[in-house]
Amino acid sequence: MGKESRTSVLLGAAFLMATSAIGPGFLTQTTVFTSKLGASFGFVILMSILLDIGAQMNIWRIIAVSERRAQDIANMVLPGLGYLLAFLVIVGGLAFNIGNVGGAGLGTNVMFGLSPEKGALLSGAIAIGIFLIREAGKAMDRFAQLAGVVMILLMIYVAVTSHPPVGEAVVKSFVPDKIDMLAIVTLVGGTVGGYITFAGGHRLIDAGIKGRDALPEVTRSAVSAIGIASIMRIFLFLAALGVVTQGLALDPGNPPASVFQHAAGNIGYKLFGIVMWAASITSVIGSAYTSVSFIRTLSPVIEKYERAIIVAFIVISTAVFVMIGKPVKVLILVGALNGLILPLALGVMLVAAHRKNIVGDYKHPMWMTVFGLFVVIAMSYMGFKTLTTELPKLFL
Repeated sequence: MGKESRTSVLLGAAFLMATSAIGPGFLTQTTVFTSKLGASFGFVILMSILLDIGAQMNIWRIIAVSERRAQDIANMVLPGLGYLLAFLVIVGGLAFNIGNVGGAGLGTNVMFGLSPEKGALLSGAIAIGIFLIREAGKAMDRFAQLAGVVMILLMIYVAVTSHPPVGEAVVKSFVPDKIDMLAIVTLVGGTVGGYITFAGGHRLIDAGIKGRDALPEVTRSAVSAIGIASIMRIFLFLAALGVVTQGLALDPGNPPASVFQHAAGNIGYKLFGIVMWAASITSVIGSAYTSVSFIRTLSPVIEKYERAIIVAFIVISTAVFVMIGKPVKVLILVGALNGLILPLALGVMLVAAHRKNIVGDYKHPMWMTVFGLFVVIAMSYMGFKTLTTELPKLFL
């Protein structure tokens, strides 16, 4: 592989992971928690970025050095564990994807006035079209990069027009008025939970970027992915904070659309449609690709018909949305539940990092192991607390 195409794959993997994270749930969660916590939500973002980096660096490096996908590593750690991990990721990915398809439908509704159902069908067809292209991997990389850049530029514009209190946001990011565990678990779950953190790691394996020599590139790509998603999160937070501090009400049925409309009028509302569609369609692609990558090595039949199964995954997600739809609360719930998958997935990877039959004579840096263990313990504790105390309140 030439240097230029290798760089493109590394950047594509970073953008695939980041744009998989930046979906309708990401937009909704960020806006809802900003209106609830105000400037103190900056602390939640800061904590989630640190936890995200700790999780992602460990997972991508161990996948690369073992030259195996996560489910195969898990089965080597404990027979059958890979099947459990694959099942949890597939279920979480399908649930997320229903919301992603719905978000794409909502984006087309804002842009062109199509019904969300028709927009979802059109968007599903576009996502399927990308996988039917002969060079599907390259098409996916390019599409993710383009959509990611467009989203970030539009988000910066909206953040600037909402005139947020940046100084207060910076102070409260380090000295918050309140610490919200549900918000931290949901953000980490929505950024590196479930299938999302594996999107880029599995893409690198598929492109042949693996082995010990590739570790510096893999580490940079992993951190870049979190950086891209975090830039988007920070500017969306600032845009929402600017609106909330002016005392303007957010529409509970579509909180992020309110932010764009209050900040930049009707132009802002149309921009929201573009951002929502780009965020959703890239998440549909990332979710389908990564979820199926979790089962492809478990059966030769799945390996043979991988592309057809990816298409079926998108078709099922689209059909379920068209029949049922999705409420705002479900997007927050799925983000939190994806956060609960993370301690299991990362814990398995950390065990694998110290097993010679998986990584050979590779020595995983001790500081990374400690960092990873901290993420596992912190997410397990906060996830348990959230599951038993905070999540039930959402549905009472």
